[in-house]
Amino acid sequence: MYYYEVAPNQIVRMGSDTFTYASEKQLDIGTIVQVEIGKKSLIGIVVKDVTRPDYETKLISHIIDETPLPVHLVQISLWMSSYYATPLATVLQTILPRGVSKNRRLATKSTPFHQRNRTNFLFTRDQKNAINTLNTLSHGSTILHGVTGSGKTTVYIELAKQTIESGKSVIILVPEIALTSQLVAEFSHHFNDIVLTHSRQTEAERHKAWLEVLHSKTPRIVIGPRSALFMPLASPGLIIIDECHEPSFQQEQSPRYSALRVASKLAEITPLKSIFGSATPLVSDYYLAKSLDRPIIEMNTPARKDTTAPNIQLIDMTKRTNFKKHRFFSDVLLADITKNLETHKQTLLFHNRRGSASSTLCEYCGWQAGCPRCYVPLNLHADNHELRCHVCGYKDTVPTSCPVCHHTDIIHKGIGTKLIESEIKKLFPDAHVGRYDGDTAKTDTLDVNYNNVYEGNVDIIIGTQVIAKGLDLPHLRTVGVIQADAGLALPDYSSSERTFQLLSQVIGRVGRSHHDTTVIVQSYQPSNPAVLDGVSRNYAEFYNRSLKLRRHGNFPPFCYLLKLTCIYKTEAAAIKNAQKFAQELKNFNLAIEILGPTPAFYERTAGTFRWQLTVKSKKRSDLLAVVSHLPPKNWQFELDPLSLL
Repeated sequence: MYYYEVAPNQIVRMGSDTFTYASEKQLDIGTIVQVEIGKKSLIGIVVKDVTRPDYETKLISHIIDETPLPVHLVQISLWMSSYYATPLATVLQTILPRGVSKNRRLATKSTPFHQRNRTNFLFTRDQKNAINTLNTLSHGSTILHGVTGSGKTTVYIELAKQTIESGKSVIILVPEIALTSQLVAEFSHHFNDIVLTHSRQTEAERHKAWLEVLHSKTPRIVIGPRSALFMPLASPGLIIIDECHEPSFQQEQSPRYSALRVASKLAEITPLKSIFGSATPLVSDYYLAKSLDRPIIEMNTPARKDTTAPNIQLIDMTKRTNFKKHRFFSDVLLADITKNLETHKQTLLFHNRRGSASSTLCEYCGWQAGCPRCYVPLNLHADNHELRCHVCGYKDTVPTSCPVCHHTDIIHKGIGTKLIESEIKKLFPDAHVGRYDGDTAKTDTLDVNYNNVYEGNVDIIIGTQVIAKGLDLPHLRTVGVIQADAGLALPDYSSSERTFQLLSQVIGRVGRSHHDTTVIVQSYQPSNPAVLDGVSRNYAEFYNRSLKLRRHGNFPPFCYLLKLTCIYKTEAAAIKNAQKFAQELKNFNLAIEILGPTPAFYERTAGTFRWQLTVKSKKRSDLLAVVSHLPPKNWQFELDPLSLL
């Protein structure tokens, strides 16, 4: 008889991550099994072999798959549980696909592995330097800091070829499903056996892709969002995180992990190379790489020698003389859209706020439509004729009269992508307009319509951040930013960084070829440093200024952060318990700085009240100690949050 520690994928009791079971058959670490716990039958992972205990043990009920998980996935699961102070069962729910115990019929296909010629490209000097530098590294994490259009994808492809030829697999992470289509199109010219995984797939499709990788006998290329990190590749050799600055690489639900941190740890465990590619790396990541003396590879010149820089105009939205023809489309922007339509070229309009209007109010008495559960303004969605809460999803009809004073003077204020779309269609009724944001129907998303957009069949592209990054559109001639400073008012230490990144990224959609292109940036704060640095794409200036401000305010990378949120049904209970725990923290012998308690940015969400504490420390271990003292109920925590909102 053999004995093993098995980690179930459901929490049985807090503080107990594994349980001892017996098996008549010898098993490998990582074997997926079914075990009985009380009256429940749960999926579990064999994490350790042990000697026979001095108490009776149950037998492992069933082996789900004879092929075990690769050991590095077991190791990274244990590390994530410890590093993010999360039950191992919760981590395993992220590592394993849904429906893992179901029988899926896999299509049998033979995909022979072919050696490929690596001399397909004429590399630029920057690309050669990047490839050569990365080839000198045995393992570890590297930032590939390349301006938009510098040819980072070409570097990725070459390194992927070398990795596959060495008998190891490649994982490529993208922040948006929309970018998956473009990356797959690029990689398909060089690889004929790419595995895709993403949230738009059904449970069965994702499980089949997972099983295909688990049982694969040859090195594979996997492309997907952050969860693709956990595809069960037997021998990974390279992880590429494209647009690594994007917040979507941080999971918002438990376990609240960063794909960059996990990839860095995998680079130690396996070992492998992990590459973080971006034109605008996170300030904290760039500083960390410098502090640890990790390589930062710069690619400062466009890959194409005939590239023509875009003509960039910064329009002051406070000067109404710039807006004679429309209240939020400047005369210059409208002229450019008209010219592009006449020459059958594309225009991209970016605004990082969806919906038709951000507030609905009575002009007579001042009443404002708000969410009854969250106390935030309801957003108008004119196409569905409804008001919607962007926090909890609450919906209401659009009032024809004020519910307080009964006057009919209802007005809608603010700009959203749906309003931009409706106004553009009025101004240019013959144009083919495509809007891509969080409200876009599944059948009309950017990844579904990528070829249509790429081939120039969409005249005017409207959207939020999904259209701001990574896209290379040959027919695009003008980028218009409707309100560049929209995110600067948010009370968060990273708001200026996000503004800088989005501006730099969306401007980078043009100026990638020999064609004359234009960028028109509209802003109420045209002299704001984040706007000016974003428009000039001056990363060095922005980085140095941000470091000074963060050092002064003691924010990352000069400390670690912990966000604590106290959640109760009543405001009084939330305040009382937040204040009580804040007082308890002061009595702990920890080197911490406590901010708050204060109301959370969204103080009331879905009928609950939320108060927040922010804890800073030079030592992450002290923050883990704080988490260990957290009351078991009515509290949420997030280590290393990207935002304090």
